[in-house]
Amino acid sequence: MTAAKIKSVQCCSPTGLHHMSYKEWGDENNPEVLICAHGVTRVGDDFDVLARSLSDHYRVICPDVVGRGRSGKLLDPRLYGIPQYVSDMVTLIARVSAHSEVAKIDWFGTSMGGLIGMALASLPGNPIRKLVLNDIGPTLDPAALQRIGDYIGQELRFPSFETAATFVREVSLSFGEHSDEQWKKLASDVLRQQDDGQWVRHYDMGLAIPFKSATAESARADEAALWAIYDGIRCPTLLIRGANSDLLSRETANIMANRGPRATLVEIPNVGHAPTFIHDDQIAIARAFLVGA
Repeated sequence: MTAAKIKSVQCCSPTGLHHMSYKEWGDENNPEVLICAHGVTRVGDDFDVLARSLSDHYRVICPDVVGRGRSGKLLDPRLYGIPQYVSDMVTLIARVSAHSEVAKIDWFGTSMGGLIGMALASLPGNPIRKLVLNDIGPTLDPAALQRIGDYIGQELRFPSFETAATFVREVSLSFGEHSDEQWKKLASDVLRQQDDGQWVRHYDMGLAIPFKSATAESARADEAALWAIYDGIRCPTLLIRGANSDLLSRETANIMANRGPRATLVEIPNVGHAPTFIHDDQIAIARAFLVGA
């Protein structure tokens, strides 16, 4: 199995240019492309196991959304949001399609990555053939959003990797059961060591600014807009819900199964927000929908 390649593409925002890093698995000439987009404080490395597994069928592209991981930052942090992310992904798709005849792509999106996929899949002329939404939908629990917003805004420093990894594990227990080695990787993917030896989380603290500026009124408007986006999706859609999720309720998931693209709903037991798709049984769910038996 060939190792993944780290590449990047230059993207544009209203205040300037930035680079978006992405990890590419599989044959770069394969026209069958799957893009995997991560959650709000995570990175493309989250999909290493899933991407390796599916690279027998796909060329798998796992970007670090701007402001995270190996990617650059936005000059104006108020622009961290779905419209900018969708614009960046259109640029990424153009790059991916440049040297092979890619007519359609499939999309796997966890949490925020699912919102990006929803928005892209709702646009006229979009290239998405199949869409997987991992524990995300138009109606999101306000308390869970507050929890995530508070977590993002904590500017924390740790004296050692071990203490930082313990923190990441404790705040990520809703991911479900994992081995010590899996927890270590989940932590190492989102931590970096500074020149002073301290360990910090690998994202721009400016990500918290849009969360802090949200109001009850703007949240209602965002929810209405997301439902309109969801209802505009026409491609086959798989909705994954962690059975213990505090972000995506079972009620919302059931509504999503009965309107818009009428997503196929699968619940994963003993997991909250959000399933990591590191485990074989979870990967099998994605493969069955995306590739078939």
